[in-house]
Amino acid sequence: MVNSVPKIVLASASPRRETLLRQLGLSFVVIPSDIQEVIDESLAPAQLVTELASQKANFVAQSLPVIEASKVTENQAQTIVIGADTIVVLDKKILGKPNTKEEAIEMLSFLSGMVHEVYTGIAMIVLKNDGLKNDSVTESQVSKVRFKQLRQAEIEAYVATQEPMDKAGAYALQGIGAAFVESIEGCYTNVIGLPIPTLVQMLRNLGVTVLGLAKIC
Repeated sequence: MVNSVPKIVLASASPRRETLLRQLGLSFVVIPSDIQEVIDESLAPAQLVTELASQKANFVAQSLPVIEASKVTENQAQTIVIGADTIVVLDKKILGKPNTKEEAIEMLSFLSGMVHEVYTGIAMIVLKNDGLKNDSVTESQVSKVRFKQLRQAEIEAYVATQEPMDKAGAYALQGIGAAFVESIEGCYTNVIGLPIPTLVQMLRNLGVTVLGLAKIC
């Protein structure tokens, strides 16, 4: 349990996740992880995203400076490192970020007219002042997204905007890609890359006050 206001580190380079976290009014710093994401298709989607999120959080946690015990004050905050990962799944095929425009076009053509699933995993690592791990928790969320039937011309026009190139499944719900989405079942922000209700509850469970409330016993 975190007994003081913690320092929060977001282990992600995603501006979407940063924006969502900032909207909660939390103070945090961004330190992107530098792991090579490897898709292990032997894992279930929920396991895969929590594993990748854990790898990202651990990478950043290990890079943080350690405060010497003699310099730690009683009210000095501990640190919570947050890692997250998002994938798109259709017919058991996992779609990450496209590497080329051709891959983006292929992904969007695959999703056209279909209902796919978006999985996001969150990992939180609590570090004590001496740099040792005090606690770690993971959660995952899944949302279902229905795409309209897309025409080749609009797929190509969308890919030409460059928006799909750093997005799982090659589209951004918070951007132009919203034009392709007919309906969502589940958490909206999960599709963007960070399920806020889940994240808020995880932080509260670790003793962090979010939107005026800490953990309710």
